[in-house]
Amino acid sequence: MSKGLSALRLSSLKPLKLKVKEKCFSVACLGEESIRKFISENTEIVAHQNLTPEIKLRLFTPNCRFWFERAELWPFEDPYWAIYWPGGQALSRYLLDHPRICLGKSVLDVGSGCGASAIAAKLCGADRVVANDIDSVATLATCMNFELNGLESPVIVTDNLIGSDPGNFDLVLLGDMFYDNALSCNLHTWLERCIKSHNSQVLIGDPGRAQFDEHGIQRFLQKLAQFELPKPVREENYGLTRSSVWCYRNLT
Repeated sequence: MSKGLSALRLSSLKPLKLKVKEKCFSVACLGEESIRKFISENTEIVAHQNLTPEIKLRLFTPNCRFWFERAELWPFEDPYWAIYWPGGQALSRYLLDHPRICLGKSVLDVGSGCGASAIAAKLCGADRVVANDIDSVATLATCMNFELNGLESPVIVTDNLIGSDPGNFDLVLLGDMFYDNALSCNLHTWLERCIKSHNSQVLIGDPGRAQFDEHGIQRFLQKLAQFELPKPVREENYGLTRSSVWCYRNLT
């Protein structure tokens, strides 16, 4: 396998560092329809071999050009949205198994990526869903994935909400966001403030990344569920075999 966007398969330990930043294009530069066409042509619709076969997503697979293509040919920011991360899989599975958590609620999906957890929340009857990702291409991919599942697009926010007051949400979702030590600290501080200010419920999906396990945040959390990852997901995430869902203990 050649080096390039096939590095997406190394999704277990570090965020991607594709060296294409100097020529990245945004939705504003190329236009929504052009980027929709690019996403359609360079992803495959997947609805199997993961924890949520109920949800269809446009993802990178070995059938896609950029699975093997040279990284410098990729025109956008690192495509985190094209991988269904194991923390997000566990979180989405948990929501689908417990629809009452979302029913009639306002939900914020932080670092929404492909939008799977936001989709799960909407399928479970959430009244209002906001997908937040600082990558405008990711949010467009999220809208396309909502459409794939017969849903209206969610509210989209591309501002970095971490550290700010996001407003009053009943439920805040984070799937596979604890991949960096500094980010983990910032997230914990911010989430505590969301809980104390708005009494938000917070659900975290994580497959046991070192930055999560070693941060010390777990002493504030309660494990709600643990899922065995399907074989294809284990193979793409080198050494990760399970993924768990956590919530904060009562901080009020």
